[in-house]
Amino acid sequence: MVHTKFEKFLQRVFEATGFSTQAGLSSALNVNRSAITQARNKNSIPDKWLLQLYRLYGLNPDWLETGVGQMFINKPGANESEFQNIPKVAARLCAGGGSFEVGSEIEGYYAFRKSWLRSKGLARKMVLMNIFGNSMEPEIKDGDTVLLDESQKDILAGALYAVGIEDTIMVKRIEKHPNKLVLLSDNTVYSPIYLQNEEINNVRIIGKVVWICRELR
Repeated sequence: MVHTKFEKFLQRVFEATGFSTQAGLSSALNVNRSAITQARNKNSIPDKWLLQLYRLYGLNPDWLETGVGQMFINKPGANESEFQNIPKVAARLCAGGGSFEVGSEIEGYYAFRKSWLRSKGLARKMVLMNIFGNSMEPEIKDGDTVLLDESQKDILAGALYAVGIEDTIMVKRIEKHPNKLVLLSDNTVYSPIYLQNEEINNVRIIGKVVWICRELR
């Protein structure tokens, strides 16, 4: 019997997690079992599944996809390390008109102290993303890296959020008014974006910016 790429992936997931059925996997990924059947038929592995399995179990996405490398990057309970790896994804947040670069492919991992992460939010829901554009200067500059906590979606007036509108993603300050959202830029060259009524339904709060990193040039 020839095993497809997806079937080999499924076998590796079962081996690492102890799942014995697709139902267990669909529950962990929070998807319908039909989604797993569709992925199997297409012989494809969604990148967001690899990211979720890393977050939940510390599984190495490269190993899950190819079988090459170590099984775990951060195995839960394997050690008492004071550090936790946070994934950096390929998607970039636009400090401007909006970014169409929304890929969830993992580019690498960066270690943070667990105690510091706990003070900022929920570590397993955090992700790093690069910024491009100048609409949030001087607070956030083109080329900065931000740490998002995707568990923090409740709007706090004036806080920084990653926001999705249809197929674009951007970083803005948000103010909430009755039947209206206002997306604000720090750079006064950029006008506020007013979203009202049905337009609000197209807005996705991806997560709150909890940390900014700037590399000196």
